[in-house]
Amino acid sequence: MKILYNTGILLYNTLIYIVSVFNEKARLLVRGRQGWQQRLKEKVDPDGRNIWVHCSSLGEFEQGRPLIEEITRLHPDYRIILTFFSPSGFEIRKNYQGARCVEYLPADFRRNARKFISMVNPEFVIFVKYEFWNNYITELHRKGIPLYLVSGIFRPGQHFFKWYGSFFRNMLRCFEKIFVQDQASLELLEGIGLKNALRAGDTRFDRVLKISGTAREIPQIEQFRGGEKLFLAGSSWKGDEEIITGYINRFPGKVKWIFAPHEIDKPNIDRLESLIRVKVVRFSGFRPEDSDARVLIIDNIGMLSSAYKYSSVAAIGGGFGKGIHNILEPACFGIPVVFGPNFIKFREAVELIKEGGAFTFSDYNEFASIADRLFNNEEFYKKSAHISGQYIRNNTGATDLILQEILK
Repeated sequence: MKILYNTGILLYNTLIYIVSVFNEKARLLVRGRQGWQQRLKEKVDPDGRNIWVHCSSLGEFEQGRPLIEEITRLHPDYRIILTFFSPSGFEIRKNYQGARCVEYLPADFRRNARKFISMVNPEFVIFVKYEFWNNYITELHRKGIPLYLVSGIFRPGQHFFKWYGSFFRNMLRCFEKIFVQDQASLELLEGIGLKNALRAGDTRFDRVLKISGTAREIPQIEQFRGGEKLFLAGSSWKGDEEIITGYINRFPGKVKWIFAPHEIDKPNIDRLESLIRVKVVRFSGFRPEDSDARVLIIDNIGMLSSAYKYSSVAAIGGGFGKGIHNILEPACFGIPVVFGPNFIKFREAVELIKEGGAFTFSDYNEFASIADRLFNNEEFYKKSAHISGQYIRNNTGATDLILQEILK
């Protein structure tokens, strides 16, 4: 199996080089990996107190970030070496000030693993959620460097739990401790004989709660909202927008409406505006006299997490595509959350729907039914909002639990 794995890694990286000729994301990965040894040599002292944290992409970084920040707060002498697999994580966080060095993870070849680990010489290593690179894991284990998986989540269909999965199970046994999000994951690991797993929860809850406490004021949104309720569609895509704008056009006066589309290029904003038959204004051009508009479109990046605090209800995009975006950011403000049908792989969405703090829709009629209940039934709204906020508070604390184990 090891030969098959290494062959697969070789073929995958060869394919990335070929695809990079015409694919921007692949090209960023190939170029970003070039020269990694020289950069490590310049930035990293192998005799220093280095901690290596690896994330696949941006979402995993947000799970690892509370740990990074708390580690450096408790131990200012530690130096964080942060790596990403995906360009969507690296390109956004390559200037992250909380790390000594931010790099793409070199391809998982044995020579790369040995060289990288030798140059970084970490005291311990944290992989976030899904990352299992055999040559890196094997080399860390060989050198006796503690390796931890945080915010892990496991499902029965994964290779670890198949009859042919001994190779993958051996990787799990190399971890000093595997911190999982839920009881189901813990039971799966215990079912294959692993004794190094612990249920700790999801560090994202700690992260979003911290963000909500530092949300900035946005006077333009406050002026736009006035004394009305506000519905905010965050990270919206075409599938969400076509349904929501249909409701707006039919009932424009029920509440004020904000869209923060996932894509903010001009053609996409123009398309979104064309769906709306009432007065709409873009944030970049908002003036106090535009407060009579019924719809505001946020045409910038970086404002959404703070904007949620002004809303009464939030819709989260992605549910008509690959999967929903972050529902915890709005939920931490104690508001009901709605989203499209592709949410099954997101534990927090499943749990929040079950408890009554979130709702899903797959067409206009389902959205209209949910919106009517939330807007017209005050008792129903207050109960749902309370459940949403309480869910966040009940699930915080993973960061402290994990660090108690790692740093003890």
